Amino acid sequence: ITRRVAERRRGEQAAARQTATEKELTVARLNLLHAQVEPHFLYNTLASAQYLTRTDPARADEMLGHLIAYLRHSLPRTGDALSTLADELERSRAYLEILRIRMGDRLKLEIDVAPDLLATPLPPMMLQTLVENAVKHGLEPKPGGGTIWLLGRAKDDAVAITVADDGQGFSEAGSGTGIGLKNVRERLGLVYGNAASLAILANFPSGVAATLTVPAKAVAHG
Repeated sequence: ITRRVAERRRGEQAAARQTATEKELTVARLNLLHAQVEPHFLYNTLASAQYLTRTDPARADEMLGHLIAYLRHSLPRTGDALSTLADELERSRAYLEILRIRMGDRLKLEIDVAPDLLATPLPPMMLQTLVENAVKHGLEPKPGGGTIWLLGRAKDDAVAITVADDGQGFSEAGSGTGIGLKNVRERLGLVYGNAASLAILANFPSGVAATLTVPAKAVAHG
């Protein structure tokens, strides 16, 4: 009996060590995927602001103000801590305001998210990745630009967050198979397992709509 108890205890300890190791690997992968999303935006913004300090100081000051707001919502989080929909919306808004300084009237923004959804847990940078994808593949290539919509809707015990645009629509470059969208899908799996999803659909009459569906409350996975 003593031997069996000892064997069982060793088995439980080994399982606990394996679980801890798997969690550490998951956190490391999330941090790596997070790091893959951000840097080029920061470099491009600083370069644009540097140019504007010589040509239009007021707009340079405005751009740097939005960059400060963006960075305020981009501070590193401990471990695998989630952000909130409110913080991610503010980050995306600051990001788009910076782009509006560069694109002018070619970029319009509309946000429609109910206040009671703002506390929804959300992995950091995920929403902004979808926004960036909409600008890069939808609006920037389209003559005259267009509009980005950020929408949030309650859906049973989940929240559906949509980034839609009226840009050029599906193409070989932006059909939902890019690195950014691949990272979003992988992060969703790491954080939520099968409890979350990303759907990429054609928007009507033009453009693309990307919808994240996540649990309304944080769930334990892994």
